[in-house]
Amino acid sequence: MFGLSKIKLRIEVSTAPSRERVTVLLPVLNEARRIDDCLVALCQQTEEVKEILVIDGGSNDGTQGKVQRLQKIDQRIIFVDASPVDPQWTGKAWGLHHGLQWSSSDSDWILCVDADVTVKPQLVRSLLHHAQRSGVRIFSVATGQRLSGNLDALIHPPMLTTLIYRFGSPGGATSNRHRVQANGQCFFAPRHILLRSEAFRAAQTSLCEDITIVRRLAECGEQIGFYESNGLVDVKMYNSWRETWNNWPRSLPMRDQYFGWRESAALFGVLIVQALPLPTVILGALFQIPLPILLFAGFFLMIRLGVLCGVARAYPDRPWTFWCSPCADLPVVLRIIQFALRRRHSWRGRTYRRGKGGVFEPVG
Repeated sequence: MFGLSKIKLRIEVSTAPSRERVTVLLPVLNEARRIDDCLVALCQQTEEVKEILVIDGGSNDGTQGKVQRLQKIDQRIIFVDASPVDPQWTGKAWGLHHGLQWSSSDSDWILCVDADVTVKPQLVRSLLHHAQRSGVRIFSVATGQRLSGNLDALIHPPMLTTLIYRFGSPGGATSNRHRVQANGQCFFAPRHILLRSEAFRAAQTSLCEDITIVRRLAECGEQIGFYESNGLVDVKMYNSWRETWNNWPRSLPMRDQYFGWRESAALFGVLIVQALPLPTVILGALFQIPLPILLFAGFFLMIRLGVLCGVARAYPDRPWTFWCSPCADLPVVLRIIQFALRRRHSWRGRTYRRGKGGVFEPVG
């Protein structure tokens, strides 16, 4: 907790051309509402992008038709039918694995993005430049967050903040499996390393496939980076606060086959140092609480407010309620712990049961 690097790197915007080639993997399932903006932005990428593979897991909402229309604009777009999803795999992990097998052997890099992401035209060149400048070959981008409204601004930032408390702020790299961070919305890695490590296969039974992928890569001795960028990637994850409340806590506990006592302790630590200080200070104003406990709570509350100011840059268009979001820390953290203890989860029309060793098995 609070494992901050001494030097915080950022992904700088670059327009420098490169001879290296990139395959984009975009796994989708019923994304007709969002895929236009995502693909149009990807089509603006420079010639370093060799192909844009849209891997479909069985959409029935017109996603394929939208992809086909955009194929007429940019021939780099390739629709890959990955249905039906293997019942032994979770959907997104299956899409990534299928797309990697389809990707051109002429590509040096794989860029994984989600359909809720929009990117700037300089993204791929900036990622290639960052890999060369930093020497880190595998990394994710801490995306800019677009919120659905005032209520979303109360609960989304505390959820994001739990990651800061558990893993530290973006800007460094590590090969420690317990410290790696990842964001599957924008993930960049050499193609040959993904093939050799079978990192996507490692995530086949995971409901937090991005973190499982990088834990596998760290297990193979690779350094994993996590960096902010200068507005290169934005994402709107959910369309309402209810979607945020019901869906994001599914992956935030990061329960997978690598989950152990360290990860459990980190979740408990978030409860102590993020969620409880504000209620403790409020109770201290109403009732007599021992001074050492009150000072302890006040100290961590000051840290929490500092973290709030730092997290603000992740929200370019933040409503005023963002600044009240620490008031939601306790219910948010309890919600995440509830999902960590839950054995059954439903996601994208499928139900999963957590089995022995932290793997999630499809039910029915």
